[in-house]
Amino acid sequence: MTITKQDELDKLEEIGRIVANTMQAMAKAMTPGMTTRELDEIGRVFLEREGAVSAPQSCYDFPGTTCISVNEEIAHGIPGDRVIARGDLVNIDVSASKDGYFADTGATFRLAPVRASLDRLCRDGHRAMQIGIAQVGSNKSLAGIGAAIGRFAQARDYTLIRNLASHGVGRSLHEYPEEIATWPTQHDKRRINKGLVLTVEPFLSKGGLWAAELDDGWTLYSQPSAPVVQYEHTVVATDRRAIILTLPG
Repeated sequence: MTITKQDELDKLEEIGRIVANTMQAMAKAMTPGMTTRELDEIGRVFLEREGAVSAPQSCYDFPGTTCISVNEEIAHGIPGDRVIARGDLVNIDVSASKDGYFADTGATFRLAPVRASLDRLCRDGHRAMQIGIAQVGSNKSLAGIGAAIGRFAQARDYTLIRNLASHGVGRSLHEYPEEIATWPTQHDKRRINKGLVLTVEPFLSKGGLWAAELDDGWTLYSQPSAPVVQYEHTVVATDRRAIILTLPG
């Protein structure tokens, strides 16, 4: 989606706040011994109260309101009977719509105590997202996002999952530009137009290169097996900088 009116920006900011607040409410409520289904129910109630609709459910018939991925699960984890334990890495991904506008956010949370290397991976994963967002602006190269994230990852001896990309969003959950690499690529010559709405969501890893699907048809895990973190914002390109839509408030 490309924003052309203030009303469109206002609507996107509203749903952006909702998904951000939903994710934060889930993270604050997360405790060892809770199942991922119980955590998802917190998100369901929050979205319903705000008049928002789960995007994975409405768009793809996903069997949950939010995606919750624990440890070896890196994305699209189905909420269920899995019990969250101390030391776990838990990725919460919340996407939803309201009044026909969509926003998407995600983050990896850790339940203490976690190893120092995983704590550092989480901090660097968040930094990788910020570096990618800094490359979003009018008439900049889409490939510049992945190039900058790639330099950061390589300098710190990380890898990037190379088949889980950022994407356009706004009037649907996934739209043009359908795939935006968050790793270095040579072939993408597209430019970012003013008002473009997109996600920035690198998957930073300590050895993982690809996402493979489990037998449930949804849950993704790393190949080779390795810790992976993901941080995601929905942003809007402007002449000066990216506007981050998915901030709590």
